[in-house]
Amino acid sequence: MATAPTPSAGSFEISTGTAELTHDGVGGWLLTVNGAQSSHVDPFDPTNLEFEYMRQMASAIADAHPEPVTALRVLHLGAAACALPRHLAHRYPKSRHVAVEIDAELARLAREWFDLPRAPRLRIRVGDAREVVETLTEQTRDIVIRDAFAEDITPPHLMTAEFTRAVKRVLAPGGLYLANCGDRRDLRSVRSEVATIADVFANVELISDPSMFKGRRSGNIVVVASDGPLPRSPELQRTLRSDPEPSRLLTDDEATAFARHSPILRD
Repeated sequence: MATAPTPSAGSFEISTGTAELTHDGVGGWLLTVNGAQSSHVDPFDPTNLEFEYMRQMASAIADAHPEPVTALRVLHLGAAACALPRHLAHRYPKSRHVAVEIDAELARLAREWFDLPRAPRLRIRVGDAREVVETLTEQTRDIVIRDAFAEDITPPHLMTAEFTRAVKRVLAPGGLYLANCGDRRDLRSVRSEVATIADVFANVELISDPSMFKGRRSGNIVVVASDGPLPRSPELQRTLRSDPEPSRLLTDDEATAFARHSPILRD
């Protein structure tokens, strides 16, 4: 990837506010949108995922799809600098990705700054994530990834049972839905999100830092859901434990208990 473009650090006006691009001092670039860290991209190494939750998502996907030749159809709801789409396009060269980004100027800048795969491998579609999902043909995606935030909060209309059913409609049988759920220490929001997703999908598992599950800090919990079986291989457990920021996998009764008695979110 020696021909990767060279971005310039600075602040940039975008459609929804301000984006700031800073060099990490090593070789990567950190994108901050309206004060919230949104993406980290290593221009020369798409396998380098700086954000913990992205590594967790990539590990869960690799567990379900261990063969790099798999021609996955992936929908990304929330794009920013497309760090995860770029990573998955590299890992699965035959895959096809659509990344939905609500901010048109940010989408343009991401293409300008970074060596993103071109269509049809990666298309960036400007629009609201829910509106796009509701227009898609049913059973046309193998994976849907929700990583959409307004500052540090997931937009409420992307958290409800009605939205989750729309996601399920576009997934092929056995497809994966992965949601990045951010929350504070009380875990009230993420418990309701897990209850909502579990109300729609037959199988749910959770990945996060153990201290996050205990309510000791704010942060992110990754929800992985499917109507088909989730592999949960010993290799996934080892990968999560050996990460620079070790994480825990909750499955079956533990995942159900995490969200017990939490209200389901509705429109």
